[in-house]
Amino acid sequence: MAIAKAERLMNLALCLLGTRRPLSKRELRESIEAYLEAGSDDSFNRMFERDKDDLRELGLVIETVENLDGEVGYMARRDSNRLPPITLDAEEAAALGLAAKVWQQARLAGAASGALQKLRAAGLPEDVDPYEAHSALEPRIPVHEAAFEPLMLACRDRRPVVFDYRKASAAHPEPRHVEPWALECWRGHWYLAGFDRDRGAERVFRLSRITGKVRSRGSSFTAPVPDVVTVRETVASWAGETADRSALIRLRTGAGYPLRAKATSVRERGDGWDELEIPYGHGLDAWLVEFGPDVVVLEPAELRADVLDRLRAVAKG
Repeated sequence: MAIAKAERLMNLALCLLGTRRPLSKRELRESIEAYLEAGSDDSFNRMFERDKDDLRELGLVIETVENLDGEVGYMARRDSNRLPPITLDAEEAAALGLAAKVWQQARLAGAASGALQKLRAAGLPEDVDPYEAHSALEPRIPVHEAAFEPLMLACRDRRPVVFDYRKASAAHPEPRHVEPWALECWRGHWYLAGFDRDRGAERVFRLSRITGKVRSRGSSFTAPVPDVVTVRETVASWAGETADRSALIRLRTGAGYPLRAKATSVRERGDGWDELEIPYGHGLDAWLVEFGPDVVVLEPAELRADVLDRLRAVAKG
């Protein structure tokens, strides 16, 4: 919505809500600057009727009545446009309070803080602290990636996007045309799930690998959005969370702590390297490449070959 129209609708809503008697079109036109600049009566009438319909579509209850001069008047009674009281029990208030705290590092922090204050004023018992029930929890989900906000809005509005993405095995980013479905945080990293138009299939993208700006595209979605988007399950399979095999790797001493956290066994070699057994599943080769010269794959042979292929691709780039 253009800023000028949004401002005009806001002024009209304030006039209709603030009056104690019905206002005629003439009075509304004299009260709102944008209507004075509308030009002819026909132009104003068309603009006013569209604005009135838009406000009603947004949920404002506008009454049409006869005023004292015999003209048609309009007003929006406050009691007809007031939300019902918000009632929350302690657990619901705590959950919403925690949700508000999650966004403290994002640009949504101001909106979340304001929403929390409204919760305290409308429905939250004064003797209940929304954090007290979960005092051991201190949720802090970092949102440092510039791509987060435009992708969040694109997911909400069902709007296709284009961005440059660098895979773990590539030296340079490539453009990706994506219909975004959902954003989810998993182990401190944000991921986007969506339909990759170039590959014609569902894909998951790590936001930290998106370079440059996220650009919107005006077209509509071409693929159906699934009822359930399994972001975490997909990423977990990359990291070997669902693996039923083990890989033996050599890891430089003091490096690769995420790999050490996943290891089922660690043996110190004493030569600056350790040998680890870690779960082996789909996508482990891409993850190992991220650790560069600090990792050497010993077995199985197919995993070692996959990692070498990825490293050669990076070297060629």
